[in-house]
Amino acid sequence: MKVLVTGVGGQLGHDVMNELAARGYDAIGSDIALQYSGVADESPVTRMPYMQMDITDAQRVANVLGDVKPDAVMHCAAWTAVDLAEEEKNRDRVRAINAEGTRYIAEQCRKLGCKLMYISTDYVFDGQGSTPWQPDCTSYAPLNVYGQTKLEGELAVRECVEKFFIVRIAWVFGVSGNNFIKTMIRLGQTHDALRVVCDQIGTPTYTLDLARLLVDMIETEKYGCYHATNEGGYISWADFAREIFKQAAMPVQVIPVTTKEYGLSKAARPYNSRLCKDKLMENGFIPLPDWKDALSRYLKILRQG
Repeated sequence: MKVLVTGVGGQLGHDVMNELAARGYDAIGSDIALQYSGVADESPVTRMPYMQMDITDAQRVANVLGDVKPDAVMHCAAWTAVDLAEEEKNRDRVRAINAEGTRYIAEQCRKLGCKLMYISTDYVFDGQGSTPWQPDCTSYAPLNVYGQTKLEGELAVRECVEKFFIVRIAWVFGVSGNNFIKTMIRLGQTHDALRVVCDQIGTPTYTLDLARLLVDMIETEKYGCYHATNEGGYISWADFAREIFKQAAMPVQVIPVTTKEYGLSKAARPYNSRLCKDKLMENGFIPLPDWKDALSRYLKILRQG
């Protein structure tokens, strides 16, 4: 199977490429940069075939997919800077990437008859209540520009492609790029105490673990919408921060505050990011490991790097 991966300079795309390489697939990476611009480590992704592709350029998307002729596209590219997406000057660009770019890819996948995996987010929902969101729930009500444009990407995939996987994730961390763990470690080096939100609830997702699951999925024809995060139950950002400092052996006090008390964010955040993952098990997919275990393995990599 030949697989084209978008967004290989990001956290998830990096790990997806490495997982495909480990399984011996013919994988081609793509991103907007002229050359691979992800983390400069020694993993296979840095040596695998790469094609520049700006997904907002419909003709370039058609040319690349037409040349590669993939059996599957794993679409990891996205605008993920949630607060910056709210700025008026960025909104058209965010929509061009998350919605229009996804439609260009979906249209080419339809023409080629290939599988398409689209990585989405819990932000397509309104984040209210305490009941875990079901993958086939259509009560969409995004709170911000990022969520709205990712939803538009989902709808484009559903409209254009029959053989699709939509996988919603949350609270992502990986080696390539910035994330909550790296931010906590950095701030913890200069602060004895940190205020962290305690009323937003969800579960972390380690891209290394997620990549394994995504490749498992793309090998099948069990199409549809899924939710995927690590196991270990639902927690708050404050809970996550405490465990980060505990495992990192950093004497930092976590002061829990409400979203309102914390303030600062330009984009509204969902309180309820609980994602129900039962559908994964029902379709025979192996769930991701416990998030505390994932955090331990991730911190070990950070210490080595």
